[in-house]
Amino acid sequence: MELRQLEYFVAVTEEANFTRAAERVHISQSGVSAQIRALEHELGAALLDRTGRTVTLTTAGVAALEHARQALAAVAAVRGAVDEVRGLVRGRLAVGMVTSCLIEPWFEALAAFHEAHPGIDLRVVEDASDRLIGQVRAGILELALVGTAADDAARDPQMLPVLGEPLVAAVAPGHPLAARSSVTLAELTAHPLACLPLGTGIRTVFERSCAAAGVRPRFAVQAAAPAAVADLAARGLGVAVLSASMTAGLGDSLRTLPIEDAPAHALLALVWAATPSPALQALLRHCRRTFALDARLDGRDGLNSQDGGVR
Repeated sequence: MELRQLEYFVAVTEEANFTRAAERVHISQSGVSAQIRALEHELGAALLDRTGRTVTLTTAGVAALEHARQALAAVAAVRGAVDEVRGLVRGRLAVGMVTSCLIEPWFEALAAFHEAHPGIDLRVVEDASDRLIGQVRAGILELALVGTAADDAARDPQMLPVLGEPLVAAVAPGHPLAARSSVTLAELTAHPLACLPLGTGIRTVFERSCAAAGVRPRFAVQAAAPAAVADLAARGLGVAVLSASMTAGLGDSLRTLPIEDAPAHALLALVWAATPSPALQALLRHCRRTFALDARLDGRDGLNSQDGGVR
């Protein structure tokens, strides 16, 4: 009995079709059929019923299927354990980041991970924070860099803040607030606003601050990219609400004002899958180094720095 025979048997069972199974395991249909017949001959029983339009399991096949899956899983676990010890992590890793992310330590972590583990198929997607968090929870992504509020991050054992900044208002030079040195939420919400969309960390933190202050914001325009929000504000279409770093380098096009009574900071946080794969553990090690998170990652949901690695 060979492992490839078990792999082909499981593939045909799951696909219910020899042609699709052959495409999945990348050999010819006749090769799949021959190997499964050899397996049936060795076991002395037919595992598959080939008489219908779709392939189904016989009684013997039903009995064999779970054991075949367990055998394949055990082999994969052995390979994964050896790969992790040797540092030869293989496989795929899907991660996400907030739209228009410009956080240098994040890109340094991704680059260092790719250089150390070129065998990993790394996929990076951009999206709004709420959708990224949902994709991590659903198992579509293993890790994401998202915007969030401090109280949300504190409640989540698989979420860790890496950067925090105050919210600021940014107005065009001719705006009535431009002469002010700072602004309150009540003064700010008396004017039309420009902000990032619902589901972003900035928007969440700002709306919660407004609710706590008993004021209601009025959003005139919104855009997915911080630069677009700033440009809309510079053209007089609304007061921009952004984080402090998002307004850096704007020159004379906007005047930045601290918001006096918005104590909550906009956070960027790492959120990861509840059961980290070896590839995710490796990427978290690089994130820990580039964001200088050694102390804060230790002890978070079984992640620690023993032997120099996040576990």
